[in-house]
Amino acid sequence: MKRGFGSDNHSGISPEIMQAIADANVDHALAYGDDEWCQRTEELFRDYFGPQAKVYFVFNGTGANVLNIDLMCHSHEAVVCAETAHINVDECGAPQRVVGCRLLTVDTPDGKLTPELVKTRLHGFGFEHHSQPRAISITQSTELGTLYTLDEIRALAGLAHSYNMFLHMDGARLANAAVALGCSFKEMTTDCGVDCLSFGGTKNGMLMGESVVLLNPALDVDVKYRRKQMTQLSSKMRFVAAQFEAYLATSLWKRNAEHSNNMAQLLYQEVSRIEGVRVMYPVHVNSVFAQLPTEVWHSLQQEYFFYDWDEANDVVRWMCSFDTTEQDIRDFANVLRRLMK
Repeated sequence: MKRGFGSDNHSGISPEIMQAIADANVDHALAYGDDEWCQRTEELFRDYFGPQAKVYFVFNGTGANVLNIDLMCHSHEAVVCAETAHINVDECGAPQRVVGCRLLTVDTPDGKLTPELVKTRLHGFGFEHHSQPRAISITQSTELGTLYTLDEIRALAGLAHSYNMFLHMDGARLANAAVALGCSFKEMTTDCGVDCLSFGGTKNGMLMGESVVLLNPALDVDVKYRRKQMTQLSSKMRFVAAQFEAYLATSLWKRNAEHSNNMAQLLYQEVSRIEGVRVMYPVHVNSVFAQLPTEVWHSLQQEYFFYDWDEANDVVRWMCSFDTTEQDIRDFANVLRRLMK
């Protein structure tokens, strides 16, 4: 498959991650998280997110999001999220099927919730005929590549807590967001009042495995049983933990995210010079959303794989990865430039 711009999930695995897996593949170790790799990595998570942080490793991002929602909500309750949120668009109804709760979606111009937008969904409390709003879920960075500022996160956390609700953050691309904002993970989550987090690395160089990070101790109730019921308990968990250990201990997360963000900036610079191409959203992380004629992006897809984002409006999405090269960008831009003539 030609190196394309479809997803940061399409890239391979960082050599450091492969080495960490190989290094963990020695002798025997206790299963289900009772091993030295998990113990060391749990300490690393506390270093990054604060001493109260509790991490539970899972297989994938959907599992992390659904487990977090299960910890926040009963089946008669609801999560407020953006219409474009991954939990609403790309998880095949998993939160509704597994947890049984409702998603209260909000249209947004840029993928970001605001207190004013969320308040449109905060009604019906105590009314037995309505699902009860119990949590707000945001994505950092958003599905449109936009970013919440720290003040915006604090405002949403404050709103949630004033209604006795929780704030969840989907952090599949948290590394890219931290690099773009120039802040630490703790500053963007714990210090802003986030209650729980889905933290991933597979979009930034890891092989597999994600994590649920609980920042509010009130949510840390019977989690090990609920994770098991959701089929998210890995027996050879040391191989998930070993990846996160290499990812966090050596700042691999930062190096990879800096590179993919920089490649997206280069891609933005190249395509914005091409007449007829309109970049739709600010480019802060590793994604570029562009509008161009239907026949052009259809032809471009014959040479490079990428997804149409909004086919009705001819908007496509181009993603950069930790292994995207400058030559990849320039070759892609040259093909697009030729097609636009």
